[in-house]
Amino acid sequence: MTEHVEQLEFQAETHQLLELMIHSVYSNKDTFLRELISNASDALDKLRLESYRDKDLHVDTSDLHIELEIDADQRVLTVRDNGIGMSRAEVVDLIGTLAKSGTAELRKKLNEAKSEAASEELIGQFGIGFYSTFMVADKVTLTTRKAGENEGTRWESTGQSTYTIETLDEAPQGTTVSLHLKPADEDDHLFDYTQEWKLREIVKKYSDFIAWPIQMQVERTITEGEGEEKVDKTILETQTLNSMKALWTRPKSEVSDEEYKEFYKHVSHGWDDPLEIIPMKAEGTFEYQALLFIPSHAPFDLFTREHKRGVQLYVKRVFIMDNCEELMPEYLRFVKGVVDAQDLSLNVSREILQQDRQIQMIRKRLVKKVLSTVKDLQGAEDQEKYQTFWKEFGRVLKEGLLSDFDNRETLLQVSSFASTNSDTELTTLAQYVERMQDGQDAIYYMTGETRQQIESSPHMEAFKAKGLEVLILIDPVDEMWVGSVTEFDGKPFQSVAKGEVDLESEEEKKASEALREQQDKDFAEVLTWLGKALDDSVKEVRLTSRLTTSPACLVGDVFDFTPMLERMYRASGQLVPETKRILELNPTHPLVTGLRDAYDTRKEDADAGKVPELTETAELLYGTAVLAEGGELKDPARFAHILTDRLTRTL
Repeated sequence: MTEHVEQLEFQAETHQLLELMIHSVYSNKDTFLRELISNASDALDKLRLESYRDKDLHVDTSDLHIELEIDADQRVLTVRDNGIGMSRAEVVDLIGTLAKSGTAELRKKLNEAKSEAASEELIGQFGIGFYSTFMVADKVTLTTRKAGENEGTRWESTGQSTYTIETLDEAPQGTTVSLHLKPADEDDHLFDYTQEWKLREIVKKYSDFIAWPIQMQVERTITEGEGEEKVDKTILETQTLNSMKALWTRPKSEVSDEEYKEFYKHVSHGWDDPLEIIPMKAEGTFEYQALLFIPSHAPFDLFTREHKRGVQLYVKRVFIMDNCEELMPEYLRFVKGVVDAQDLSLNVSREILQQDRQIQMIRKRLVKKVLSTVKDLQGAEDQEKYQTFWKEFGRVLKEGLLSDFDNRETLLQVSSFASTNSDTELTTLAQYVERMQDGQDAIYYMTGETRQQIESSPHMEAFKAKGLEVLILIDPVDEMWVGSVTEFDGKPFQSVAKGEVDLESEEEKKASEALREQQDKDFAEVLTWLGKALDDSVKEVRLTSRLTTSPACLVGDVFDFTPMLERMYRASGQLVPETKRILELNPTHPLVTGLRDAYDTRKEDADAGKVPELTETAELLYGTAVLAEGGELKDPARFAHILTDRLTRTL
């Protein structure tokens, strides 16, 4: 008997996504079964945990398992579990629609994906593997009842534009998914999934490590009687198809690469292979085992609020929680895996974990192990793995420079940066220090939005002329950490766009001392006048030795925010007072010397504000300095008007 039957339409985006998945995404259709078994395993984990936490939840956990059932005549494959189950609302939310952010983004990325492998990887990242069932089935029926509830729910769809959902008076606890299989088509890699051997092959390949028994009734022939009375008899026998060996409890030498890869895909819900596998075992005060993975590709949502970080937490092989944030810092949010602690209570919550001393100690050791693994990759003869890691996760890892003071030195050591030393190769800080010139006592860097912007900046001119290497920092996080990290290997970090730059040797200073004194004297009055004329925009105007070909540049004081950092804060909604910067002039540039001479000839009128063309020249000088560093003018229309007027006079 049924009630409350509804026929609903898929969201337009969900329907388009189904079309993409069914017709153009998966090259290996066998993986639908891995998805269903993985979902069933999660449901069993959750039921056992809930039974520990809720003593009033009367459920039988003595025979938790996953069952495969074949009806070859009707061509139906059923995957059944007696786990936590789902309520009607959860079915609508999780199965009937994609009630998660990012659906449109996924469709866009799927359309852009260059290969089937890339498409499969995206499906795993978005966690919607259930829909892969429509690759092999004309119709999918899901029946479920949540533990502790009386009514069940049936969901059914052909993968077209609609689905039906109904409430059932009775249903077994857990979830049953029945697939009405399409005809086999080996040319399309669509196999006969009613064949026992095929299901065994898939389970062995993808799900052998699942901690719950995956059972199937199989026909077996036995012989009864003796001599002439011997007869063959066919019986049904329930067999367990997987070994159920927890990989993190086994020595690495006993686990194959394929087993590690499939376990990684299970815990990460990803489709890529791991870049690096990190098994750990600690004995003594805090006993735990861990199996961590560094992915080979960054997930699409790595920099979004929706991204879930952390590893799975087990206690004595009992699943406790997914995405245990307390075990992994934010800057290692890409690390996946399992931690199995021995001495924690089974009835722990996130609040308890935040205060738990053992969890904090485990976290410290996990972090050090991950960073030492990255360091080993960096020092390996074959640099391909490290280069892949840094390309995918370097920007995230550098976030640790802001928050993890204990491991800051290690983070600096394993980081790589672009620099003026090479157009293509990155450099470590240790390599930079090795190349430092005699007498150079600082690590020079410049932050900006693009490499081209930095390399063409006026701030770089003197450094290029002297052959001094400068780190090129273009990640947004670089703007943050350079303000809090003061040195590496005893060498201070120094921005080429902040403070005063003194690149002359003692001999050069002595040789140019007289010239500098004369320049200071010659430009003293025009600098004072410029400071007043540009008072709304700059805090000071001074001469500089950092320019060789440009007339002017803007620099900040050592502890000032950079313009890019100000923009980042404002974009995040924070109110940041605007910082006035210092205008530095090249005393050998014709525009600067010409402005000085023009001021000297009409000094009194200029000081009285009666020479507007001089004031306009000062504005143009300041505006070009802003534009040269990729900045934005406060009044671009006025700048364009003055410039156009000047150009007209030259014709």
